Amino acid sequence: MACIKGNVRRIIYDSHNGFIVGLIKVIETDDEEMSDNVGKIVTFSGNFIELNVDRKYIFYGKKVRHPRYGMQYNVTEYDIVKPEEKDGIIDFLCSELFSGIGEKTAKKIVDTLGDKTLDLILENKDNLLLVPGLKQKKIDQIYNTLFKHNASHNTIVYLTKLGFNSKDAISIYNKYRENTINNIEHNIYMLVDDFDNLSFKNIDIIARNMGYETLDEARINACIISAIKLITFERGDTYVLLDDIINMIKNYGIIDVDITINLINLNKVGKLVIDHDKYYIKDMYDAELNIANTLYYLSNKEPIKIKNFDSLIKELESDNEIIYNDMQIEAIKSALEKNLSVITGGPGTGKTTIIKAIVQMYQKVNKYKYNELDDKIKLLAPTGRAAKRMSEATYLKSSTIHRFLKWNKETGDFMINEYNPDFSEFIIIDEVSMIDVNLFNALLKGITKNVKIVMVGDYNQLPSVSEGQVLKDIIESGVIPVIYLDTLYRQNENSYIVTLAHEIKNGDLSLEFLNKKSDYAFIECGSISIKNNIIEIVKKAIQKGFNYKDLQVLAPMYKGENGIDNLNVSLQRVLNKEDVSKKEIIYNDVIYRENDKILQLTNMPDNNVFNGDIGIITMIKKSHESKSKKDEIYVDFDGNVVKYEPKDFINIKHGYAISIHKSQGSEFKMVIMPIEKAFYRMLYRKLIYTGVTRAKKSLILVGSSDAFKYSVANTYDHDRNTSLKEFLIKNNNA
Repeated sequence: MACIKGNVRRIIYDSHNGFIVGLIKVIETDDEEMSDNVGKIVTFSGNFIELNVDRKYIFYGKKVRHPRYGMQYNVTEYDIVKPEEKDGIIDFLCSELFSGIGEKTAKKIVDTLGDKTLDLILENKDNLLLVPGLKQKKIDQIYNTLFKHNASHNTIVYLTKLGFNSKDAISIYNKYRENTINNIEHNIYMLVDDFDNLSFKNIDIIARNMGYETLDEARINACIISAIKLITFERGDTYVLLDDIINMIKNYGIIDVDITINLINLNKVGKLVIDHDKYYIKDMYDAELNIANTLYYLSNKEPIKIKNFDSLIKELESDNEIIYNDMQIEAIKSALEKNLSVITGGPGTGKTTIIKAIVQMYQKVNKYKYNELDDKIKLLAPTGRAAKRMSEATYLKSSTIHRFLKWNKETGDFMINEYNPDFSEFIIIDEVSMIDVNLFNALLKGITKNVKIVMVGDYNQLPSVSEGQVLKDIIESGVIPVIYLDTLYRQNENSYIVTLAHEIKNGDLSLEFLNKKSDYAFIECGSISIKNNIIEIVKKAIQKGFNYKDLQVLAPMYKGENGIDNLNVSLQRVLNKEDVSKKEIIYNDVIYRENDKILQLTNMPDNNVFNGDIGIITMIKKSHESKSKKDEIYVDFDGNVVKYEPKDFINIKHGYAISIHKSQGSEFKMVIMPIEKAFYRMLYRKLIYTGVTRAKKSLILVGSSDAFKYSVANTYDHDRNTSLKEFLIKNNNA
């Protein structure tokens, strides 16, 4: 039976009853049809008892073409490849330490020099001359890198032989250094505490191979910690209940075990906090408590009084040719006089207008020159596009919170912190509903207690992806004064988008949503016609002068006929057709072409590009024409051009259609949204509200009106288990 051998890179879909779709990097194959895929990442599918990312497998099966998802390797049987000495050396040589050494070259070196490869290279680099086709420059590079890392290479090979991939092995060594092997052999489960990016599941497989028993105390403790982290991340909670923990650890064979002593001991050593029936990871408990204490302190600091405020606001109204309403004036005054202000409101209520006014008034009150403002005021947002909007409104620099705090992606640390704070005197934060507990805590730690903070957001939107509901808890605590903006401004006589958004928010949908407006339409159709209708709408929009960068398809789900993945394939054919003048490359069966619209999937602070940013491919370099000798994609994010090599391609995907979650913090001139009953699991009020409020000038809904009415009526919104609200109230009552 034909087979492929390689490393599983990612699980795309897991049915939880055995069927899995994922990505594997092919190392070798005896299947002629797959010979061109050696060294490439391909999609596989099949039924598996257990499958783990970053492990090496042999898959038996055949190449097939799925009618919707393209080429896949259909797996009928599989074996785990047990790591050998040679495998560990190959993984080490093609790790990030040795730039430019691919798997093919590493294998050739090890095939030539054998199990003693590393010793032979260190003994005499000329031993590498025995490797066919290896040039002197590469020989020198390998030797110099190995010499520099002489103390580490045996440890990293030891870790890769255990089953860790080379990247994780290097991370583990960099933390533990010469104590690595001792630590691993003493208690491998300590990795669960020390590395957020290492899953308990993968560590557990390695530990069980080392001889750890199911009910080993170290295993139970690590499983408890991992269970709490997993539950809180998946639900957005900051604490869990005992039954949650018990039900989760059953998945790892810990059944009918009294874990009371384990929980008490974890509490004693400072890993958990137990508060009555609530169980917190200590860092999460400390984060919510610090946020509550800091906000309470700032809100109770003596406010200043601006004596000539009324005359200054009249002057500002004259400058901007605008008349502010009473609530807007109160918001501006609160931001300038108090040390902590919260401003909330739905779409079209003037939140961006108020941010601009606050900045201008702050300059007037303090008599700052314009060129002094960037040092005095910091404009922050959780996404790049939200930050850009603030900058466009105020003409000042703005930043994502991660960039402001100088986040190190490799370590997860912030360089701006309590030991190295920023001394800006005034900070305005937009889109606060998107900010999770850990990020907000890091921000508060990174600024001084003498700062003024203005928080702006709409808490009817989707909450943060990660743990907590910061804005909602602050507002509902009733402890921090909140200014509610409720007058609609982004609206004219024939406008409907903002009206619809407010009807959705209030759960009071009138049948007007079925009637065509100047800026809105609902195209009623069956699910089989949704995709074709969207394509026709897009074609007409382009004919009317909409730039395809400014129109955005938003969908609730990735899979299915009208899901994001399928829509992207169809929309690329319409918006960026194949052309001999445009270079293209294929990665994981996806065609990337010059002029393609691209969505960034992860934060890359070193490149100033962040999760949810949208850019355009301006140039593609094939491996034979690039200096790196690898395929390269260059994406322009509003003037910031970022280079992607194959290892980075996993961080991007087409952006013609994106998820509503990814659209948060962004606005688009035109939004098109498919709505069908097949999306029912994701059709709920906050999601639809968030999608609708992304549209500035035009909104078109396509699909089932019954499904739309269902989504507005469905208030499903997991009430997150958080403690920030409770902590704020306790401080206020103390």
